[in-house]
Amino acid sequence: MFSKNNSESYWLDKAESILTECIKLCRLYNGGYVTFLEIHKLITIPDYYLSKINFMRDKFILGKLSLHDVHDLLSSLEFFEKEFNSLDSRTSNILKSEITRITGSFISDYDILNTFSPPKNELNFFGFEEMIEKGKIVVLNMNIAEYRNLSKIIAAYLKLDFQTEVMSRLAKSHENLRSVCFISDEYHEYVTDTDADFFAQSREAKCINIVATQSYTSLLNSINNQYTVKVIIQNLINKFWFRTDDIFTIEDAQKQLGKEEKQKYSKSISESSKNPKFSSLSSLFSYNDSNFSESLNSYTQFDFSFDTNYFTQKLDTFSCLAFLSTGTSIISPQRINLLPYFIIDKDMH
Repeated sequence: MFSKNNSESYWLDKAESILTECIKLCRLYNGGYVTFLEIHKLITIPDYYLSKINFMRDKFILGKLSLHDVHDLLSSLEFFEKEFNSLDSRTSNILKSEITRITGSFISDYDILNTFSPPKNELNFFGFEEMIEKGKIVVLNMNIAEYRNLSKIIAAYLKLDFQTEVMSRLAKSHENLRSVCFISDEYHEYVTDTDADFFAQSREAKCINIVATQSYTSLLNSINNQYTVKVIIQNLINKFWFRTDDIFTIEDAQKQLGKEEKQKYSKSISESSKNPKFSSLSSLFSYNDSNFSESLNSYTQFDFSFDTNYFTQKLDTFSCLAFLSTGTSIISPQRINLLPYFIIDKDMH
C-alpha cells in the first residue's frame, strides 16, 4: 500500500477494504478506540479475531448493541467470512504482508508502540477538529533518516486527517471559518495523489498551502503520475523557483512565465578579390584588389522570458524567480532577493 510507485489497483483496493473492516470491527469491541496493535492482531492471529467475534456475539445476545452497531457488525462478519477467509493462501499472504508493512512499523519498537498506540486514558490528541477550532499548531517532527517508512506513514495519516477536517468545513457556515495553513518542507517525501483534489478545493475552505520541494521531477518520482503532478503544480498559484538543473522544472516554469519579443542580432563578414595567385613555394594564395564587407542585422524573436541559463547559472543563493498573485491580479514575474532568517537575527542583535 505504501510501496514505492505501487500501481497494482487490485492489491491497493483489497488492502483498503480489509483495513476498513478491521477498523470498523475494532471500534465495536474496543469502545471506539482503534490502535495499530489491534489491527495487526486481527490480521495475523485467527484465534484473536474469533475471540472478538465471540465477544460481540455475547453483546448482541444481551441486546447491548444499537441498530447502527448491528449493521456494522453484520457487514464486517460478511466481509471476513465470505470474502477475506475465502481467499487462497497466496493472495491472503500477499495482502497480509502489505498491511503488516504498515502495522509492523508501529508495534516493533516499544517506544513507538507507546507513542502511537497508548492506553485510551493517556490520549492527548483527538484529531484536527479541536486543533483547528482553538487555533493550535500541530508539528510532525520525525527524522526521516531514522524513521523513513514510519515518518512517511504518519505524515500521510496526519495529512489525510487534516485534509478531511478542512474539507468537511465546507458543509458549515463560511462566515466564521478560521483560516488554516498546511506547511510541508521536503514535500516530495510526503506527496500523495489526494493532494491534487485537496489543493483544487481547499481555497474555498480558507486553507493556505505552503510546500517546498527539490524539483518537479522529485514529485513525479514519488507518485509516478505526471498528470497528477501537473494538477498539483497548477493549483499552487504563488511560486518561487530557485536555481535548479532539473530540465522538467525549468521547462514547466518557462511555460508559466511566458514568452516575450526579444531583440536578436546577426553579424556576417565577406571577402572578395581579383586575380588570385598561388605561390608554390609557400603554398598560399595572394590577392590583389581585395575587398572586405561586414553587415550587422537586428530582428525580433518571440522567446521565453527567462532562458535555461538563467535558471542554471544566473540565480544566486537566496535569490529566485517569483510568480506572485495579489489575489485579484498577477504581478509580472521577476527576480527577487531573499533575506535569510539567520542574517536578520544577526542584524537585530
